[in-house]
Amino acid sequence: MSRPTTRNKNKRHKPEDDNGIASGVLRKIHLTGEVTTDDIHQLYMIRKPVCQGCRLNSKDNPNCFCGLIPPPNGTRKTGLWQKMSDIILSFGPDPCMELREITETPAGLTNLGATCYANSILQCLYMNTSFREGVFSVESDLLGQLPVLDQLARLFVQLHSCRRAFIDSGPFIKTLALDNGVQQDSHEFLTLLLSLLEQSLSHSQVPKARTIVQDLFVGSVSHVTRCTKCGQESEASSKMEDFYELELNIKGLKTLHDSLEDYLSLEELCGENQYFCESCKARVDATRCIKLRTLPDFLNFQLKRCVFHPKTTTKKKLTSLFSFPGVLDMGQKLCEPSQLELVYDLTAVLIHKGTTVNSGHYVAHIKDERTGTWWEFDDELVTKLGAHPFGEGSSTAKICQPVSDVEPPPSEQIDSLSNGNHTNNDQLKSSENKSIYCGETFSSSDAYMLMYTRRNTKHSDRRCTELNNSGQLISEADSDFLPSHLLEEVRKVNASYNKACEEYDQKKAKELDIIKERREEVRSILSDAPVPSFEEQFFWIATDWLRQWADNVTPLLLDNTPIQCCHGKVPVSKVGLIKRVSDKAWSRLLSKYGGGPTLTDSDICGNCLMDGANTIVRSDDYRSQREAMREIAEDAHAGKTLAGTLYYVSKRWLSQWLRRKHVDFPCEADIGPTASIRCPHGELMPEQAAGAKRVLVPESLWRFLLDTANTLKPDDPMSCSAFPSDSDTCAICSVERTQVACLEDSLRAQKIKQRVNHEKLYLEKKIPLSPGCRYYMLPSSWITKWRSYIAASGKNISSSAEPDSLDSVIDSLKCHKHSKLLERPPDLICKRGAIFQKTSPADGFTIITESDWKFFCDDWEGTEWDGISAEIEFSNLGASKVIGSCEDMPISEAHLGSSKDEVNDELESREPIIKTVPEVCEECVGEKESHKLVQRLQYCNEDISVYFVRGKEVPKSILEASQAISEPDRRISKRSRKTSCGNSINLTVSGSTSIYQLKMMIWESFGVVKENQILHKGHKVIEGESATLADMNIFPGDVLWIKDSEIHENRDIADELSEQKMEIQPTEEGFRGTLLTSNISAQLAFLE
Repeated sequence: MSRPTTRNKNKRHKPEDDNGIASGVLRKIHLTGEVTTDDIHQLYMIRKPVCQGCRLNSKDNPNCFCGLIPPPNGTRKTGLWQKMSDIILSFGPDPCMELREITETPAGLTNLGATCYANSILQCLYMNTSFREGVFSVESDLLGQLPVLDQLARLFVQLHSCRRAFIDSGPFIKTLALDNGVQQDSHEFLTLLLSLLEQSLSHSQVPKARTIVQDLFVGSVSHVTRCTKCGQESEASSKMEDFYELELNIKGLKTLHDSLEDYLSLEELCGENQYFCESCKARVDATRCIKLRTLPDFLNFQLKRCVFHPKTTTKKKLTSLFSFPGVLDMGQKLCEPSQLELVYDLTAVLIHKGTTVNSGHYVAHIKDERTGTWWEFDDELVTKLGAHPFGEGSSTAKICQPVSDVEPPPSEQIDSLSNGNHTNNDQLKSSENKSIYCGETFSSSDAYMLMYTRRNTKHSDRRCTELNNSGQLISEADSDFLPSHLLEEVRKVNASYNKACEEYDQKKAKELDIIKERREEVRSILSDAPVPSFEEQFFWIATDWLRQWADNVTPLLLDNTPIQCCHGKVPVSKVGLIKRVSDKAWSRLLSKYGGGPTLTDSDICGNCLMDGANTIVRSDDYRSQREAMREIAEDAHAGKTLAGTLYYVSKRWLSQWLRRKHVDFPCEADIGPTASIRCPHGELMPEQAAGAKRVLVPESLWRFLLDTANTLKPDDPMSCSAFPSDSDTCAICSVERTQVACLEDSLRAQKIKQRVNHEKLYLEKKIPLSPGCRYYMLPSSWITKWRSYIAASGKNISSSAEPDSLDSVIDSLKCHKHSKLLERPPDLICKRGAIFQKTSPADGFTIITESDWKFFCDDWEGTEWDGISAEIEFSNLGASKVIGSCEDMPISEAHLGSSKDEVNDELESREPIIKTVPEVCEECVGEKESHKLVQRLQYCNEDISVYFVRGKEVPKSILEASQAISEPDRRISKRSRKTSCGNSINLTVSGSTSIYQLKMMIWESFGVVKENQILHKGHKVIEGESATLADMNIFPGDVLWIKDSEIHENRDIADELSEQKMEIQPTEEGFRGTLLTSNISAQLAFLE
């Protein structure tokens, strides 16, 4: 059994086949003058089969409805058939996405730009249940009088009871008058906020609220100074100072235990730091230490990661790893025994992410007191960490087994304890039987603050307050626990939020139902669209409208006007733009969407059919005639001998006519076959004129071209003037052409003469110069223009610009005030026993011989005696032995007897100079050069080259390039090159770029630290870092080179950049100008 053939299953039908059939049908209609039903079926492709499973919609089949919608599981990027997820996104943000898990997840706080430092502290205070309840217990009247306290209470109520996943912290930040675009220190913010709250809460009549800050966060220390001679303590030692947190050094310390020991350690005051003892009445040695008097229930440690560099006067962050325990026993740290068990649990870690002090990001890891779960508060994002402060399975924790028995401390420790740093002997005895709480130890390189909570702290009644699904509080005494007016506001906000969620869900459900209904409708109508049989009535519909209707959620009115002809029917030219739909599908579309017009199977336009038939026949006739004429035109264009009457046509026009293929009708390019060979007088233009080349064509071809042109432009007979082969050229144009030819011949002879007279100058050959001979100088720009002028030939011989007259040029080179030169003469070089001019820049002088000057004066209106003469002299006067002179002097035996090397050495030992008449005006030239130098140094985004020399000796090529004077217009390669002596790089700099910035670029390119860079320009060492490139006369295109001294160690450039960034930071204002540094009266003024 043979395998079924599927090779041509999806092969698309070629439109050329249909065009051939349509052409045949139209020719038949043109011959018979009748249109049959079969003709209509073929022209409108009515009998084509209904497509099944095509990937794209076919324009060549009115019965094809494939590709109007995607396959069953397919989607599109836009419109009705988008992915449902993309359609849902177009509805706008879903408020339900901001819904928090009420029973578990705490709410976040919005970051207003750089307010993460405040958000992390506020979350730590809110998660402190005792402090939160104290704020909630403040009287409503007092809250109305103190805006900061009122906004804090509002914020806490929203964090407690609002349904949103994050709360707007803007009102609280605005009340404090904080700049939300400036990053601040979280420790300083906490200290100032607690101080402000302590002042505000002191006006409360509720005992629990009035002293809540002192009861929870305030401890006391004293700074004790003791005389080692008499043992007496200073008067200030008995004074106690309150603290909100203990600031601990971590530089060089690895654990919290080490930092506490450092904080409480003894400091020896001796030598120049001796203490004046009131009892001894003399300066004596003493000890100084800090004693912990009392500890709060919530003990905060601030880790001093910010250190000050006196050398650079900048601050830098310490990122060393620091360890701290999960359980901390502070019983032995107090100077006096306490009845309380001072064991603290870690409840919060404030983290500063980033490598620099003035930037970065703050997050807080906080433990829920009720569930024991740790949470990460990163502004709006709140993440559950589990039972570990850094997440489950974190590598930042290690287990330390608890120790039940503790050995007595050594005698040295007992002595220090007896001095008052820890406990007395009775306490030591009792401590021997106590357990040390060790447990887990955690490590972090970003921990900035540690917060511990004392065990067995008697807090107020803890009520497990939660929200139900409707956003209402579930509590036994809601009104007693939260401020009633704030609670009512939150309930209204929750109700509004619930309403927004409901409205969004309703809108979403409604829109999705509409889309589903539309999709079902489109699929249903398209399934009914094919006409079941050829005998049934059908309707024409525009494919573009059908495609838009099938792809848009809200389609427009049915519109068939684009497929109508001027007679209001369907022309055959619109076959590729129409579809043939059934009566059922058309009725459904028309009844629902309206519009029209209705075009049935009887609305075939007979007039357009006859016009199309006539057009196709005319096209065939024109194409066949043109193909016949094409062979004749090719022979004429090739210059073959043709018989009969001949006519001239433009050769260029005929070439273009031959290039065009597959032409069905005449076009604009067929106009004017003789337009370019017709002169302004209406006659035949001389063939020597530009664009007047012509060829002879037979009369048959000429008649075809003439008829074609007249068909397009019947009212313009001059566009196709006839020129038989015996036509004479225009006499006037011939005379004019002869005169132009004579002028060009004369001009050509003059140019040849000048090339001969100035052969070396024209060929740009160097002229050897001799002392004692007279030379002249001309601007190099004038010489360049003169070379271009005499080099022009052919068609451009008379179009090239002439150089200016010499008298005007010489006059422009002299200052009118002093009648002296405004330019300096060129430099000279001695090479192989002769003197030559250095290559002059475009705006400099070129030295010419006296004969060149005389010839120039004759040809270019110059005055011989008014030129700029020049003579060669030596700085060391004496007889010169120069090979050659201004005349052809014979070489004497003395010259032959002297070796060439001796002559060269003697010549190169002296410096040749040019003496000019008139002299150089030093005053005007100096002013001009100064102005030019300033302009050159005011460059921006230009390139210089830097070579990295690795060997001991600097290559001569690099040294010469570095010493050379750069040319402003000289092109510089944009890529780095590697040479045998090292690397080179092109750097984009400006005149205002400092040497420091340049060295940083070199550091980044070559990896050489700036301290090791020895930067040179030629032999000169470029020192200092504050000067700019303009100060050091470094111009665009200059070549510099560096060597690595290898004195200093290599380091990362990122450290230098971060320090540089810190140095340019503005002066820190801190919280100056905010309510954190104000008093209660300022808050009242703010309220007003």
